Amino acid sequence: MRPPDPRTVRSRDTALASARELLIERGLAGLTHGTVAAHSGISRATLYRLWPEPADLVRATLTWHITLARPEPTGDLRADLRTALAGTRAMLHEPASEQGMRVMIERAAVDPKLAEVKEALYRAGTQVARAILADAVARAELPAELDIDLALDQLHGPLFFRRLVANRTFDLDYVHDIVDAFLRCHSTEPTHRQGIS
Repeated sequence: MRPPDPRTVRSRDTALASARELLIERGLAGLTHGTVAAHSGISRATLYRLWPEPADLVRATLTWHITLARPEPTGDLRADLRTALAGTRAMLHEPASEQGMRVMIERAAVDPKLAEVKEALYRAGTQVARAILADAVARAELPAELDIDLALDQLHGPLFFRRLVANRTFDLDYVHDIVDAFLRCHSTEPTHRQGIS
């Protein structure tokens, strides 16, 4: 398999950097091939070649935005879960990404293309937490029968409900409480069950 053309990689990265800036400044409504072309200096033809549909551009931009904020797990279950959920908290409190999530959830219900984007973003956004949980199961820090999809719901669900449904802000103490409550229920480590750092 041939490596990607460096010029294409540079164009893609330049365009995504501009698209991310536009996302932060203007939200999803400002994220179009035309605005990205004007902002980045990359031609529309190149942008359409890279992302033929508007939904493709949205997915690439939001996925890149998530990837830039993605932490590297350390092997410390509590610390890694706290860091992963702190990233989710940050995105829920950043105006552009919060607005993007709200718009995506609303439009995905009626737009199959955006429904695919929403599913891809869910996979990207939970990839690190899923790996943290799977690794902890492999280390026997969490039970072998743990339902990882349910665990992700238990960890992320309260954050999304509080911010997107209840319209309330929350701090890192709330994130830590969610992680500690989860570990008290599921951890095989006595210190985690007792909530001791």
